[in-house]
Amino acid sequence: MVTETAAPAAPPGAAPALSRRPGRTGRHIGRLLILVAILALVLYPLFWMIGTSLKSPEEIVNNIGLLPRELTPGNYPDGWRNFDVSFGRFFVNSAMVSLLTVLGNAISCLLAAYAFARLRFRLRGFWFAIMIGTLLLPGHVLIVPQYILFRTFDMVGGPWPYLPLVVPQFLATEAFFVFLMVQFIRGIPRELDEAAKIDGASPFGIFRHVILPLSRPALVTTAIFSFIWTWNDFFRQLVYLSDLEDYTVPVALTLFIDSTSQSAVGPMFAMSVLSLLPVFLFFVAFQRMLVEGLNTTGLKG
Repeated sequence: MVTETAAPAAPPGAAPALSRRPGRTGRHIGRLLILVAILALVLYPLFWMIGTSLKSPEEIVNNIGLLPRELTPGNYPDGWRNFDVSFGRFFVNSAMVSLLTVLGNAISCLLAAYAFARLRFRLRGFWFAIMIGTLLLPGHVLIVPQYILFRTFDMVGGPWPYLPLVVPQFLATEAFFVFLMVQFIRGIPRELDEAAKIDGASPFGIFRHVILPLSRPALVTTAIFSFIWTWNDFFRQLVYLSDLEDYTVPVALTLFIDSTSQSAVGPMFAMSVLSLLPVFLFFVAFQRMLVEGLNTTGLKG
């Protein structure tokens, strides 16, 4: 006599195993295809630039596709040695200006933010509103007044021509980063300040032992944006730098097109690809801290 074994009963409240899988799979595939299409659209200019950097001058004109018919890796050494000064000098100049800007913004903006967020002084709200108001001014509007000011202080064209690009960053002139850090410091419990005061800490001691260690996410966010914006800056560096040896990478890339409209397009794209590597590596190295900083500095609403 054969006995039938009953199938184990499903736990109470459990959904059928296969009832919703086809629909969910279809939605996941649709979302994946949309994301891939958006990613391809965003990355197309980058891939096209990389492909163009490996094309000969004739193929650049005749072939608008992504892939070169014949690889021309010589564009990279040609671009590197295209001028009397090696292109590596321009990389060193950009790195120096960018790193000093990162240092200046991190120090000065955090100090200014600490004053606005924690200290009590007359007209604090007024000066904070003035600072926020500067965010409404386009940067190009300030170029001429700033140039006149730096020229009055004999900082333009001096023995170290990067002073107009670096000195303002040590004076908390980047209102966006000050505002970002103010929002972050306001989220730090004031009870920590009170505990430090009970232990005899001065306002600077509170900043040194409480605010500074806890402000790491905001500092990393400031450092990343400062580096990327300064490395890619063109207009301000073009205004203040006049000697070839002092040029940064964005300004040096314009030298591939001369006054007769003749251009070395292949070497120019090759150096453009190399100019993206420091920004890419800097972002990859700190991307985890960047996400943490954005989530804790009041930018998510």
